[in-house]
Amino acid sequence: MTLGNLSGPSEFRLLGFSGNSHLHPLLFVILLSLYILTLVANTVIAFTINTDNSLHTPMYFFLTQLSCLDICYLSAMIPTILENMVVGTVSISKARCAMQMFFFLFFGVAECFLLAAMSLDRYFAVCHPLHYTIIMSSRVCRGLVAGCYICGAAVGLIHTLITFSSPLCGSAIDHFFCEIQPLLDLLCGNTLPRELQVILVAVFAILSPFLLIIYSYIHIISTILHMASAESQQKAFSTCSSHLLVVTLFYGTAGSTYLRPKSTYCAAVDKFLSLSYSVLTPLLNPIIYSLRNKEVKRILGCRGLGRGQITR
Repeated sequence: MTLGNLSGPSEFRLLGFSGNSHLHPLLFVILLSLYILTLVANTVIAFTINTDNSLHTPMYFFLTQLSCLDICYLSAMIPTILENMVVGTVSISKARCAMQMFFFLFFGVAECFLLAAMSLDRYFAVCHPLHYTIIMSSRVCRGLVAGCYICGAAVGLIHTLITFSSPLCGSAIDHFFCEIQPLLDLLCGNTLPRELQVILVAVFAILSPFLLIIYSYIHIISTILHMASAESQQKAFSTCSSHLLVVTLFYGTAGSTYLRPKSTYCAAVDKFLSLSYSVLTPLLNPIIYSLRNKEVKRILGCRGLGRGQITR
């Protein structure tokens, strides 16, 4: 089945922020600045980890993958959003819209499962420290990351085929990119089966890794509370606090978007939530990890000091 044979209009119109056109120049500058800052911040984190042997551990391997996913995730949407700010309503072909939805879901779902893999890493590091290096071998880490990408690709493909193989009775998408919820509004007839499919896939893609994270942190917190010294407790918790903040940001906004019925959908609220988890979260991830991680701060500080000495 090819996209050209699927039912519905051959192209769509992304309405974006059409009701606030006077704000487009300001929003363009803000979003472009945030996009560049996010690219730089995540690239610096990934480059720092890959070029420093002391950071070649499972936790930092996963952090590198998170930075790469954030870059790809953001790049799948921001160009269309910026185009919307410049020209107003954007016309987008069905094939391009389908590809955008696929990559948005691919990178987003892969990040959900990657955050779960990172929680497993922290679980074994805190709860089973003596066996940590054996359990979290490089082969296991690569396998977990491959599994994240496979799940992301599967969910993206299933959602895209379900949506674009359904009869569509309109071409105006009240959003700034090809998102699931606005496209559901264009479905003809009874949309309940499609809504249930979206929720079921969301339960798998969002709720199941989130439950794994909760399970891991229940055991982590229990182990930390049973540690003998306050210093050990503080050290153990410091290795998990950054990950917990990132999980809260990502799952809080993504879950509130997808784990709710269509009857509660509001275009303005959904656009705000989409901007939160698609723009702000990728920017905040490297900031959280760099500010709350002593090793990353130490290495970045040393490199900054070294450049300063060379300059002088």
